[in-house]
Amino acid sequence: MKALVVLVVIGLIVLSLFGMYIGTKNTLVAKNEAVKNSWAQVDVDLQRRSDLIPNLVETVKGIAQQEQAVFVAIADARARLAGAGTPQEKIAANQALDGAISRLLVVVENYPQLKSNENFLRLQDELAGTENRISVSRRRYNDALTDYNTYIGQFPASLFAASAGFHRNDAYFQASESSREAPKVQFNLNDKKPATSAAPATK
Repeated sequence: MKALVVLVVIGLIVLSLFGMYIGTKNTLVAKNEAVKNSWAQVDVDLQRRSDLIPNLVETVKGIAQQEQAVFVAIADARARLAGAGTPQEKIAANQALDGAISRLLVVVENYPQLKSNENFLRLQDELAGTENRISVSRRRYNDALTDYNTYIGQFPASLFAASAGFHRNDAYFQASESSREAPKVQFNLNDKKPATSAAPATK
């Protein structure tokens, strides 16, 4: 009789642990998918900016052709972003692109004609808007990742996560110094120059 009671108790414990495991795994799956979905939006916004940049560069080239080092840096950063596979690689490539864009906007200060070029003004506005979208999607991604990492470190998830194939993810999207604010250019000169043929990119 005692043996039967012991077996029943053991069975109930096993069932309880199994139910806890299933519930924890389902929650981990949901939180991991939330991280993936949030990253997907970051990826869309990064691609939108990357698609916008060539038109911006072509507009600047029409007036500042001698600034080849900046143009090469931007092309290299875009190629690195296009070839990145993991979030970590894309985050690193994005930081390189941040720096290249900042150098491009510094160049603009040396060419007053650009500050009254309609295509450049329109493209610069699109770039600023895209930077704001990246900032929002980056924050949502980091929030989803924090929620996932917090859950995975808490009991009972900490007991089952590794065996269920889930591990801590530290691929946080940290803003580089050059991207803590959307790029800004002061438009205070009235020099006129015909607009180039470049048109704003859309995504």
